[in-house]
Amino acid sequence: MRVVWTPLAKSQRRKTALYIYREFGRKSGDVFMDQIHHCAVLLADSPYMGHPEPLLSNRTVPYRSIVVNRLNKIVYRIDGDVLTVVALWDTRREPQQQADGVK
Repeated sequence: MRVVWTPLAKSQRRKTALYIYREFGRKSGDVFMDQIHHCAVLLADSPYMGHPEPLLSNRTVPYRSIVVNRLNKIVYRIDGDVLTVVALWDTRREPQQQADGVK
């Protein structure tokens, strides 16, 4: 399955990575990017391994999520043979506010 990142998800990934690189150094930033890449590869092979996202259960399109690390999770949907990553959520932030941002 092909994995595609929406502009919002790309922006969130970039901002998170830049913050980690700036505040915690290159090694931590590289670990974060490796974790993201690893999850994307796993999802490409097994797209249903993520759990249905309860905060987005009222949407017409089913959304799923997978925890990347204790601070981040990938929110995605499956569109035929394409897995679309719609957001990278910070698990410390207000969950409903982040859910409202998903289009």
